[in-house]
Amino acid sequence: MDINEILKETGALLQGHFLLSSGKHSNKYVQCAKLMMYPEKTQTVLNQVAQKLKNLEFDIIVGPAIGGIVPAYELARLTGKICMYAERENDVMTLRRGFELFPGQKVIICEDVITTGKSSMEVAKVISSYGAEVVALACIVDRSSETLTLPVYSAIKMEIETYEKDNCPLCKQNIPYVKPGTRKSIS
Repeated sequence: MDINEILKETGALLQGHFLLSSGKHSNKYVQCAKLMMYPEKTQTVLNQVAQKLKNLEFDIIVGPAIGGIVPAYELARLTGKICMYAERENDVMTLRRGFELFPGQKVIICEDVITTGKSSMEVAKVISSYGAEVVALACIVDRSSETLTLPVYSAIKMEIETYEKDNCPLCKQNIPYVKPGTRKSIS
């Protein structure tokens, strides 16, 4: 199954000029919410991740809200694990709604797209505060270029160019940008 084709046919792989939450610009953006409009295709994509995790020992999958809720749920369903999510309260990631972790539990953090890993690392702090251990990150699209301290299991690894605001060829062509993400951008 070609994950790239599924992303294209669902309209999840966008081309244009995008302002990312990091403050950088890009000519492509993966809007996984478009993929998740199609439960069977989402299952197909996340089944690729579930297969990669089958020899890894873990108890729980935690997704950062909002983009990680559906992928975490589907991955938990496919692996037979428990699912919960972390959300922002006063701009800080936290577990709410009666969710709790216990010392010694092994956790995978699951997101839709991992670029810098910032949201995942915020959730990792929350998980560690309960004495639980983050053993890996999982996602639909791994577009990270930085070396993350945890292994990443993804359906697809994509290398998408990013540009500093002052060195963006799209800005130099006066192409207006779109800000598609949920987190506030660094300007």
